[in-house]
Amino acid sequence: MVIFLISIYKKGVAVKRHPFFKFIPMHQRNISLDALRGFAILSMVLSGSIAFGDVLPAWMYHAQVPPPDHMFNENIAGITWVDLVFPFFLFSMGAAIPMALNKQVQNNRSFLHIFWIAARRFLLLAFFALFLEHMKPWEQAAQPAAKEYLLSIAAYGLLFFQLYQNKNERKRKLFAGLKIVAFIGGLALLYFLPFSGNGFKFTNSDIIIIVLANMAFVGTLIWWLTKTNVWLRVGLLLFIMAVFLASKEVNGGWAKALYQFSHVGSFKFDWLYQFYFLKYLFIIIPGTIAGECFLKFNNSDASPAKMHFNELLIGLLSFALVITNTIFLFTRELLLNLAATALLISIVYVLIKKSGKKKHSLVTHFFKAGAFLLILGLFFEAYEGGIKKDHSTYSYYFVTSGLAFFILIAFNSLAQFKIGTVICNYLSLNGRNPMLAYVTGSLLLLPVMQLTGMTAVFDSMNSNAWLGFLKGVLFTGIVSLVTVFCTKRGWFWKT
Repeated sequence: MVIFLISIYKKGVAVKRHPFFKFIPMHQRNISLDALRGFAILSMVLSGSIAFGDVLPAWMYHAQVPPPDHMFNENIAGITWVDLVFPFFLFSMGAAIPMALNKQVQNNRSFLHIFWIAARRFLLLAFFALFLEHMKPWEQAAQPAAKEYLLSIAAYGLLFFQLYQNKNERKRKLFAGLKIVAFIGGLALLYFLPFSGNGFKFTNSDIIIIVLANMAFVGTLIWWLTKTNVWLRVGLLLFIMAVFLASKEVNGGWAKALYQFSHVGSFKFDWLYQFYFLKYLFIIIPGTIAGECFLKFNNSDASPAKMHFNELLIGLLSFALVITNTIFLFTRELLLNLAATALLISIVYVLIKKSGKKKHSLVTHFFKAGAFLLILGLFFEAYEGGIKKDHSTYSYYFVTSGLAFFILIAFNSLAQFKIGTVICNYLSLNGRNPMLAYVTGSLLLLPVMQLTGMTAVFDSMNSNAWLGFLKGVLFTGIVSLVTVFCTKRGWFWKT
């Protein structure tokens, strides 16, 4: 894995002084990355809003949490489309790291400056995870009423001003003051509200956001320290793997102690950090390589008009790779999946060659990295009892990272066509404001539905599969429209 990824990087991306770090205005960045993030966040909302129980088939939920009881069963191997959502979002986070820090490189910022950026983001995300979870109506009270729903809506408003990115210099002081007031208001709610009689608890946090906080912090520091040495960056994954493997041994020694480190004296911080979270660096770090490729090629991969049919086929077959692996890994047709994957990869390779792609083009690099990681993940499939999201396996990291590269190829190819551009643009509007999309459903839409009586209408749609799925589509659609509305007006939430 190390040698192959390094060869990809060295051939087209890594040079001594990293000329691809030349500052690129954000309006020029490849739309496919925002589309991937938008696809991930909307899929996350959809997967959490469809009907539960025995209405929908098992492939509509996490593979290890099947219907009708949705009880976790770690013995079930396989993945569903729901299991792709989080790794795709993590991959896009990794890709965004070099792009976001591009200007800092140009300004020759010190490590301490970058450490402060990473630490500030970590703390903001940690607060976000605590505040979001505590302010959900069902966390405030076992039987939430109008007061709890109104407080959730108020919390949504506080989050808006806590995370809103003001770009109007004339109103800088105003919004800085509002941000301070919003944080004070949020802390007051956390301190004074009873929360079902149990009060505020650090252990009551949104685990997805906590993982993202850890990945944002560690991923940023790793990338900064290895931005001119990709050998070291990818090689660090081997050391992390070594700790995971050693920790499983009875006499794991210091590696096991490092893995289990989660307290200092009586002070426990396992709610905020666990070495276990670092497993997702196997997705973040490949994502950083994708981000560097975006900086290197900067949308310069367009093909001649006569090659558009090949571009369309490349995009569709890349989507087909994602769909095929998801279906066959879920149904456990492993040999068939390996054969189908090899065939599709071969066809895409031929099409890339015929389309006249340069040796060092964006799509070529994405194809090489995606094909290698995907095949590697399929070779790892039998290890740890088969591919699983929980508890996540090495096959899961490599397969999902590989599929993330292919879906970027798909979006990149489809964006060259009119209908594809419309789809990618819409997804990117959601992807540019992911935190707002993530919160809108639980803190705004659900409370409004409860207060207006619309919840009963939505609950009545749990009667059959089609309505149960439509329920999720409608809910996700409303969340998406709110997100797009805010994005178009420049109301971004940033950490």
